Amino acid sequence: MLELSGKTNLLEQKSYIYQLQDVEEPNLYRDLYTYEDVPRISFNHRRVPMGMPEDIWITDTTFRDGQQSVEPYTVEQIVEIFKLMSKLGGPFGLIRQSEFFVYSEKDRKAIEECQDLGLTFPEITTWIRATKEDFALVKDLGIRETGILTSCSDYHIFNKLKMSRREAMDHYLKTVALAFEAGIAPRCHLEDLTRADFYGFVIPFVNELMKMSADAGIPVKIRACDTMGYGVPYPEVAIPRSVPGIIYGLQHYSDVRSEMIEWHGHNDFYKAVANASTAWLYGASAVNCSLLGVGERSGNVPLEAMVIEYASLRGSLDGMDPTAITEIAEYFTNEIGYSIPPMTPFVGRYFNVTRAGIHADGLMKDEEIYNIFDTKKLLNKRPSVLIGKTSGLAGIAYWINDNYDLEGPDLVDKHDPLVFRLKEWIDHEYEGGRVTTLSAQELETKIAEFSDNKYLPRG
Repeated sequence: MLELSGKTNLLEQKSYIYQLQDVEEPNLYRDLYTYEDVPRISFNHRRVPMGMPEDIWITDTTFRDGQQSVEPYTVEQIVEIFKLMSKLGGPFGLIRQSEFFVYSEKDRKAIEECQDLGLTFPEITTWIRATKEDFALVKDLGIRETGILTSCSDYHIFNKLKMSRREAMDHYLKTVALAFEAGIAPRCHLEDLTRADFYGFVIPFVNELMKMSADAGIPVKIRACDTMGYGVPYPEVAIPRSVPGIIYGLQHYSDVRSEMIEWHGHNDFYKAVANASTAWLYGASAVNCSLLGVGERSGNVPLEAMVIEYASLRGSLDGMDPTAITEIAEYFTNEIGYSIPPMTPFVGRYFNVTRAGIHADGLMKDEEIYNIFDTKKLLNKRPSVLIGKTSGLAGIAYWINDNYDLEGPDLVDKHDPLVFRLKEWIDHEYEGGRVTTLSAQELETKIAEFSDNKYLPRG
């Protein structure tokens, strides 16, 4: 049977309707996941069409998945982070939602105080246990959407839940019915999707969800969870590891609209950002992230990375304020005490700092040579240098100009006598066995001495 596709405006064969395969033994994909070896990537050379939605956005899990891997945030910290997140997302709400726990009194107080801010975005959603009591609690808080755990791999169904596929599906569908009964829109978290039997369980389950949604007149959102970071962005990769294949399959075989698909990835194999971007490119409207990538094990998709990725793909920030990224990093460092690895892109203390003298020489001539973009304008963070063994004259001159905010005729170049004297002292330090970089305080003290106090310490 042929149907005219509303997406491609072409005649297409009506999709095959996949039925649940209620197998006796779990399919653990041992050809891919032996456990004793690095997981393998299998190719079947099947391509699916790229189809980025008209609207794409970011959702946040800092206060849910992110908070599971750090010391719990205080209510005051959650409120402040929430405000900064709203600033970053801009007036059009490109950071559309943020999910919270509701288990404790502190969780609920944080939700209420964030609600009291009166911010349009991010919308507050929740993640709850599948009980009538939790659904009632969410409704009382005025929350319209909540996440529900619906683990879909046989690792979880057979080995954790100790159920059959049929029992697991029936249990999940009853849980969704409870959400409908409470008037709450469910967001089904397809946990461990990249190890699941996609056509034997996932698609049949999602098909049932779509039927229930249509009958209830309440939308069901599908969160595609790459729980272990096994997803792969490359074309022609076989299911279950193919990110393009997963997004295409949810749309093509289960008729899930783009705005109802959300990608949630982890970074165990360094693919979190690439996978999230691929999900956008192939039809998911939302990617779920956490600030600084803080999350289980090696972390979630860093939210700030997807802000930059959005601008790369769309050619505009569309109202987002990336200077808030630096404010968020400073808040996590100074107020929460979270240690950000210094080389972390966009948020690390030294992400746009060089130690190499030859790079510093380039920065002095034209910062565009060695800076990724105008980090001062976009992130309110000027490129800089660290002074060490390999800094050279150019690095020292750049550091002096940057540290003392020198401009125009006041600029010091690498031929200045002050730079030569400082270089001699630095060389002597390293010849004496020093291995660490020089602190700002040390450099300022020596600069004051060598310049007859023309440049005084700034501390």
